[in-house]
Amino acid sequence: MKLSFLGGLTAQQFLKDYWQKKPLFVRGAFPEFTGLLSPNELAGLACMEGAESRLVQNKGNKWTLRRGPFGDKDFQKLPKKSWTLLVQGVNQFLPEGTALMDVFDFIPRARLDDLMASYAPQGGSVGPHFDPYDVFLIQGIGHRRWQISTQEDQRLLPDAPHRVLLDFKPEQEWITEMGDLLYLPPQCGHYGLALDECMTYSVGFQAPYAQELASQFLMFLQDEIRVDGIYQDPDLKAQAHPSEISKDMIAKVSDILGGIKWDAQTVSRFLGTYLTEPKVGVVFNPPKRPLTLEKFGQRAQETGLNLALTSTMLFHENCFYLNGEKLAVAKEDKATLRDFADTRHLPAENLAGESLENQFYQWYRAGYIVLEKRSRHDTGSSQN
Repeated sequence: MKLSFLGGLTAQQFLKDYWQKKPLFVRGAFPEFTGLLSPNELAGLACMEGAESRLVQNKGNKWTLRRGPFGDKDFQKLPKKSWTLLVQGVNQFLPEGTALMDVFDFIPRARLDDLMASYAPQGGSVGPHFDPYDVFLIQGIGHRRWQISTQEDQRLLPDAPHRVLLDFKPEQEWITEMGDLLYLPPQCGHYGLALDECMTYSVGFQAPYAQELASQFLMFLQDEIRVDGIYQDPDLKAQAHPSEISKDMIAKVSDILGGIKWDAQTVSRFLGTYLTEPKVGVVFNPPKRPLTLEKFGQRAQETGLNLALTSTMLFHENCFYLNGEKLAVAKEDKATLRDFADTRHLPAENLAGESLENQFYQWYRAGYIVLEKRSRHDTGSSQN
């Protein structure tokens, strides 16, 4: 199926020809898109404890960076031009943010990171830079000039508080307006400059460094492996230097460590917990007055369930992972949870006689899932 927001490409064509290969610009990709937040609403998010926010100011090659949460006085002191406010994880606060990310669900959720929103008056920018991950940039209000480069020179400006390229050489340029889309693959140098008051929404993807994956996997293995036996050396020989670690000892320990094995199932369990582990600062909000199990079941079968905006759910075969926790399920429950993970919603009609009610109730008590709100036409309580 051709996707208009990809300029008429199918998902398969985009993945084959553009994904992690070259940029794509689509004029009017989202013709009805006007943005998700006003500048004041974004500033309000930046004042919240649970939001990851930054303020970048620029004057020529002089840059300052401050991290939130911010207060009203921080914004009152700002100049009229040449600054940028960025807030990560907007999808954790706005259902509309999650819906915007869902547009790109032809890319596996295991690769998806978050939605960032930025606001800048005229002249605002974070400077020319490289990112190690893929990103879709969607223009809200205003206009931004984007310049891109495939240069290999990645030298950075000395003393800048964030990564700014020292010698950026643009090769292509676009001026984006409301509803335009720009896809950038990893390591594609780019420089965005606000031409007037503008907002940009960035759908970013995970690209963990190999060192981080290796370190986290080794930590994960601590609870996964068992190496039997103890160190023994019945063939021990006297040494000329008692403090020397001998070649024989190194060889024996190497043999012991060589017994550490893992397979694809071990890696899948690691990825399930690692990729769904909540980021630092993510907060779950359990219900202040939780329903009883019986009332919860009744409400769920009336209204349905949603994943909380802060929740991440993935699966592999019969193992499901929610916010870093693993759940092995019976084959007959797989379809239900798979649909829940894919759509982040379980309609009421899918919950009649549901065998997972106790598990759902535990997740509800933990704030991982929420009850769908009743219709405005219902007269009962709207307590979640």
